Amino acid sequence: MSSMAAMDRGSGEMVSGPEQRTQLADLIRTRRAELGESLDTFSARAVDPVSGVRVTRGWIYRLERGDKITPPVYEELAALQAATRLPIERIQDAAGAQFHGVDPLRSGTGESVAYVRKLDSLRPDQRDLLLSLIDSMTPPTHPGDQ
Repeated sequence: MSSMAAMDRGSGEMVSGPEQRTQLADLIRTRRAELGESLDTFSARAVDPVSGVRVTRGWIYRLERGDKITPPVYEELAALQAATRLPIERIQDAAGAQFHGVDPLRSGTGESVAYVRKLDSLRPDQRDLLLSLIDSMTPPTHPGDQ
């Protein structure tokens, strides 16, 4: 993980600290601006349609400001999905990157991402067969891999 310099308030000296990750905050702030919605309007729609879990106006405000907040659980991500009208995967990817340092899978064409997302709908035996097929068609990535 990279670091960034910041000024120590007491000494005025530059110090290094962990880089603040803001992927979910940036996504929510940008999307709310694209929708042209106030925080009140946006947060009123931030309700998971399945569980009824709501994300509060205050939580969204603190998220957008970069204040310390509790990482969201799945139902809260689903509530944000309802408010943003974006695919849940985008919300999950941004939250994973911001709160857990997990960067989403990337591909030049996006095809790999689409394939990986469909894997969850396969039975375990089907996933094993697919992996065997892929292994038979691609060379090992490391010496000694079979």
